[in-house]
Amino acid sequence: MPNQERMINDFCDLVRIDSPSGEEWDVALHVSDRLAKLGFQVARDDHGNVIAREDGPPSVRPLILSAHMDTVDPGRSIRPQLVGERITSDGNTILGGDCKAGVAAILEALESVKEDGRPRRPLEVVLTRGEEIGLVGASNLDFSMLRGTEAVVFDGNGPVNTITGASPTYMAFDINIAGRGAHAGVEPEKGLSAIRIASELIAELPQGRIDEETTFNVATITGGTVRNAVPSEASITGEFRSMNMESLELLRMQLLTTLDRVRARHGDAQITESLEMMFQMYRLDPSEATAQLVMRVMRDMGMQPNIKPSGGGTDGNVFRLNGIESIVVGMATNLMHTIDEYVVIPDLVNTARFCEELMTYGA
Repeated sequence: MPNQERMINDFCDLVRIDSPSGEEWDVALHVSDRLAKLGFQVARDDHGNVIAREDGPPSVRPLILSAHMDTVDPGRSIRPQLVGERITSDGNTILGGDCKAGVAAILEALESVKEDGRPRRPLEVVLTRGEEIGLVGASNLDFSMLRGTEAVVFDGNGPVNTITGASPTYMAFDINIAGRGAHAGVEPEKGLSAIRIASELIAELPQGRIDEETTFNVATITGGTVRNAVPSEASITGEFRSMNMESLELLRMQLLTTLDRVRARHGDAQITESLEMMFQMYRLDPSEATAQLVMRVMRDMGMQPNIKPSGGGTDGNVFRLNGIESIVVGMATNLMHTIDEYVVIPDLVNTARFCEELMTYGA
């Protein structure tokens, strides 16, 4: 059985290690050391993802357990607090439960099974970088280092029995505007404000929830250099996502049409854009072998599987594109990406219990 006190301590140790996207080195060293002590052969691929493997019968495919190591900002100098049955931050940062609750659950399950001497199936543990900035680590994962064809990804919101039933396609866009600089007090009429053009563009774009499967978000705007100059440059970043390909195409066309209209009004400006698909959608088929295994283990533990769609993406999207049947489960984290994020301790222990039962099922 998982050791609750040890798990709380381990989780808090993990979130104290700064690991914003792109800065995962220290946490990678920490988890690599833990996995090596548990008997795994630990390596990092060329992108820096941690891949832990072990010997097993060639005829038996290992089960992949996965989570990601990076966190969003503000995620430096996190100070976890125990408040009743919750773990929170001190209110100045996120907590980092996304996704270190998933990492902690995997590590505790491995520790518990080893202590109890229970037989289990062969495993591969994959801990990725850069998930929060568009599944970058998984997209660059060296899949040739893996033998497994089934994965359970611990990266969902809420308790472990929350299963991601669908995930959208995600389109990122970047827009750069070059206007014309001028002294703001002496000859502003000679300038062409890139920020003014950007504001017109943003005002004509959709924002927020479009329908139950579709969202559009203008995320950042930057521009200008000093207070007394007409800004010559501005940049906009954003995203749109949907589980409906027709809705995605309509939003793409709306974005491009809006850009053309703004270009027509400001012929002296240079407006360029780039669009990139960061990950593709999927809908879970509950009859898949991995889904059946996960739901069977949950029911044996007295939990009712709760399959629901998510507006977010996970490494599971990328695993599926690479022929690995994956299922994403909850990890006890709530209010992800906010300073109000919290982890429910009984749910965290249940996540480790589920992971333990999963890896020992039928062994």
